[in-house]
Amino acid sequence: MDAEFWLARWREGRTHFHQERVEPLLQKYWPALRLPAGSRVLVPLCGKSHDMAWLAGQGLQVLGAELSPLAVEQFFREQGLSPEVRDSVAGPLYCAGSVEILCGDIFGLDAATLAACRGVYDRAALVALPRPMRERYAREIYGRLAPDYRGLLIALDYPQQEMDGPPFSVGEAEVRSLYAGHSRAERIDRRDILAKEPKFQRAGVSRLHADVYRLEGARGG
Repeated sequence: MDAEFWLARWREGRTHFHQERVEPLLQKYWPALRLPAGSRVLVPLCGKSHDMAWLAGQGLQVLGAELSPLAVEQFFREQGLSPEVRDSVAGPLYCAGSVEILCGDIFGLDAATLAACRGVYDRAALVALPRPMRERYAREIYGRLAPDYRGLLIALDYPQQEMDGPPFSVGEAEVRSLYAGHSRAERIDRRDILAKEPKFQRAGVSRLHADVYRLEGARGG
């Protein structure tokens, strides 16, 4: 998956991954993380997710990362916000209220910025990446967050041979392998969602689960 793949999806309106609501699993499980008010939360590959506005409404500082300027601009317009645009080493940074979105490559975020993130919320980032990029993503992004960070990951688990990604299947064994060494990953929910996903049904996928993981930095001592 190169940058142009995702930029084209937004230009052409092929954004079925975008949800026109706040993710219910986020609302159910986020409060238990008990992040202090004002904590900075990273939302990777954020698109124009309504989840960012919800997190900001919980008293958190949100840092999204998104390649597509169309997605970034649509987020602020749909939220009724007029962002200030600042330059950063990783690309333009759109800022309004408690939400900042980097319009650029998430791998361009510097170590100090990532280390300041005490929370992370990943609904559609890990599953958007092919295996080699998932390994790099877990290592270079999660491995540089605050040592005691807390977060939620929502992954999909289905027979990969039955459909090409994205979104890709990332099962529990792979999640544990990807995050070993710098994080603890505990699966806290598993839901059969095939009946709600016509795209997967049309592809002939035989089973589809949404798995929710609680993530914690394991470098905090």
